[in-house]
Parts: sequence; C-alpha cells; structure tokens
Amino acid sequence: MTIEIRRLDTNENDFSSELETLLAWESVSDKQVQTIVTDILDDVKTRGDAAVIEYSNRFDHLHVENMDQLELNQEQLEDALNTLPADQRHALLAAADRVRKYHDKQKQDSWQYTEEDGTLLGQKVTPLDRVGIYVPGGKAAYPSSVLMNAIPAHVAGVQEIIMVVPTPGGELNQLVLAAAAVAGVSKVFTVGGAQAIAALAYGTATVPKVDKIVGPGNIFVATAKRQVFGTVGIDMIAGPSEILVVCDGKTDPDWIAMDLFSQAEHDEDAQAILISPDQNFLDQVQASIEKLLPTMARKDIIRASLNARAALIKVKDMNEACEVSNTIAPEHLELSVDDPQALLPQIRHAGAIFMGRHTSEALGDYCAGPNHVLPTSGTARFSSPLGVYDFQKRSSLIMCSPEGASELGKIASVLARGEQLEGHARSAEYRIKKQ
Repeated sequence: MTIEIRRLDTNENDFSSELETLLAWESVSDKQVQTIVTDILDDVKTRGDAAVIEYSNRFDHLHVENMDQLELNQEQLEDALNTLPADQRHALLAAADRVRKYHDKQKQDSWQYTEEDGTLLGQKVTPLDRVGIYVPGGKAAYPSSVLMNAIPAHVAGVQEIIMVVPTPGGELNQLVLAAAAVAGVSKVFTVGGAQAIAALAYGTATVPKVDKIVGPGNIFVATAKRQVFGTVGIDMIAGPSEILVVCDGKTDPDWIAMDLFSQAEHDEDAQAILISPDQNFLDQVQASIEKLLPTMARKDIIRASLNARAALIKVKDMNEACEVSNTIAPEHLELSVDDPQALLPQIRHAGAIFMGRHTSEALGDYCAGPNHVLPTSGTARFSSPLGVYDFQKRSSLIMCSPEGASELGKIASVLARGEQLEGHARSAEYRIKKQ
C-alpha cells in the first residue's frame, strides 16, 4: 500500500487554506455518544455502586457482584512493584524520580506583604483535597500516564489520589499497578468508561467524590469529563496526539521519519508534520518513511495516520518555519537544528519543545521529567502542560488596617455608587474615618 503524505508549500497561494484544512479536527462527540454518556452519568448519580457494577460487567465483560471486587488494596500495588522484572522496575523508578524532581520546581508558596498603612495583602496556596486519575486500560496500558498524572498531584500535597483503570476481561496490568505504588496513589478502582468518571464526579458509597479529574480516555471518557465539568474540575479535553518537527535539513532523515512514526502510531487520527526549508531533505524523509514503515509493528495505524493527517511543509527559511509552527501551536514541537536556543524566542505556542537533534519526543513521553499531558488541537495558544499548579488553589488574602479601610472605602464608595450598588457603597463607607 502506498503512503500519500500531503505536501504543502508556503509559496503557494492556497497555503493558508490548505493548512487550515490539514489542522481541522472536530473533537466533539456525536449526539448518540452524548446521549449514552448522559444516561450513564444520571444512572450512576442516582444508583451509585449498583450502576457502576452493572456497567462494568456489561462493558468490560466482568462478573462481579460487589464493589470490593473492583477495588485494589495497597498490598496488591506493592506486590506488583516488587515482582516486576528488574529492568522494568529500574526504568519505572528512574522515570518517577526524574518526573518528581522536575515537578518539585513547580511548587508555589503562599505570599503576603504589608502596605505602609498596615493593610495586608497576599495569596494563600492550598492543595486540592482529593483528585481522580483516569488511566486507560485493556490493550492500551500506560504506566507513564500514571506517573505524569499522579506525581504532580502528590508533589502539590493532595492528600487522596483515587485512580480508576478499566480491566476488560479482568486483566490487570502489573506495570500500571506498580506505577500507582511508585506515584503515591491512595486507592485504585478497576472501573473505566463514563461510569468511572461519574463515580469520581458524584461519589458513591464506595468511590469517594473528588475535586478534579485528570487523565486521558476514549470518546466516552472525554465526553463524560466535558459533561461533569463544573461539578468537578478537569484537566482538558484532549484531541489526537500531534508532533511537529522543524528541521534545517541536517538531521539523519531516518531519525526524523521515526520521530514522526512515534506519534502516528498512537492512532489513525494522530498528526505528524515536518517543516523544512530544504526540499531535498523533505524528499529524503519521504524515502525514509517508505523504507522504515514496513518494519513497524503498528504499520497499518501509522500508514492510516500519515495518509489522513500528515504533511511535509516547505518553507522559505527557518524564520518562516517558526511562524508556521506558531500557527499550528503543536502539542509536541521538535527543533531539530544546530542551535535551537536561537530559535526559541520566536516560538510562542507549543505544549512541549524538544530542542536539538538528539532530543526525541519519546524521551518526554517517559522519562525526561516534564509532564507529557499537553494541550492538543491548537490549544497550546492558551493552555499549558499539566503540572503541580493544576492541583493547587490560590486564595486571595486581604486584611485592612483602620487607616487602609478608610482610604480604600473612599475609592470603593465612588465606584460602587457609579454602579448604583448602594449596599456596596454604604458597607465601605461605614469604615471611613470621620473627619
């Protein structure tokens, strides 16, 4: 089967419209999915554990009768860690250590200051009480997802981290359970789908209600997260995975082809794009793709992704490459050039930036340290990677001295009366010192 990767050139008159078509992605689920999810959410909210058990049996082909059969204890998590093959245990612990060290740098502290008249202002930073982490299960087992979602919450000081993970056919993934032990997860329920999101959002007799839900899932999970937002916080509604490589034409084309594969292999909707001012290099990468694809275990998925959503984009120079990159606002951006620091000031929108020829995106997925939960579908224009700050709240502190209350009261009074809110004005005016 042929690989027909789209070719774009900024010199062509229709480039902007072609790029817009390439990037178009509609992540909103159809009405049928929304109806199914709404019914599940309502049912779990009404019937709690009984509904969770029924949906788990139906969708995951289980045969459980009570919630005890869907909960794992800490001993099971520790056993999973202790019985891992030595190489997996070492890799998991090393990755967790790097992720923890990076996120330790993100911790925010409370602060306050006192003005000359004695008025105190500040900010109090407090961790969330309890968060829920959704981890995909079944054929897709992602221990890295456990680390990236749970460790920032743990670093932030969250007291309870509740993990849900589907186990179709009752199959447990030991690496995922071991990751939960390493990352400080408090409780694990082998529940997935919209019913898991409902249980976390509304709480049941067994599953504690959480303050925020994070983690990736299928369209039913994403739809459920969207619908419970407001009852709980969520991290984001993630679209398909993306990679954008900006290359000057001097990197081994086999390396670049494999970097593109690293995202295309996620699923057929993933997007892999290469930008270069060197037409010959684009041709070389195309040749590498055709050479290497037959060697890939997930070649059918990669081919479908490349044919549907990939592109090789020719630009006039590296400055224009950065402009196009900012338009795309990719989830993952590789700057595969000699001096990536020189390009960095021109990059305004990207979830994560991988700098230099030796920094593959795959390192960020597992063990570099920064979080791999990143904004997709152009949302890097206004969103950031998941981090410790997503598991903390900030409360404003205001304590007026008598003098401060008097002076501020004069300002507030004028503005409140300008808005015709007499109660506000008189409340402030009571504190104004009489002359």
